[in-house]
Amino acid sequence: MSTAAKLKIRVIPNAKKTEFAGMRGDEIVLRLCAPPIDGKANKAAVEFVSRFFGVSPSAVVITGGERSRHKIFEIVGLKSDDLERKLADLTR
Repeated sequence: MSTAAKLKIRVIPNAKKTEFAGMRGDEIVLRLCAPPIDGKANKAAVEFVSRFFGVSPSAVVITGGERSRHKIFEIVGLKSDDLERKLADLTR
């Protein structure tokens, strides 16, 4: 059985720099350089999240909000404990 962690992310496209920028409510804010055209922002978000958590891009799936700024990501192979550890710096 494969483990998967779920993550709520608010994506802000067309930013100067691609980075996690803290929390807004129960969502992590992700600023992206990519524009929200032809799926470029979604692709950039998946690539950034995969690099941040040290998993392959194929392990990161957008399961909700593909055409919205409010997205739900599922990261296959990442346990919730590992997710919380990685995100601890963002919530401070």
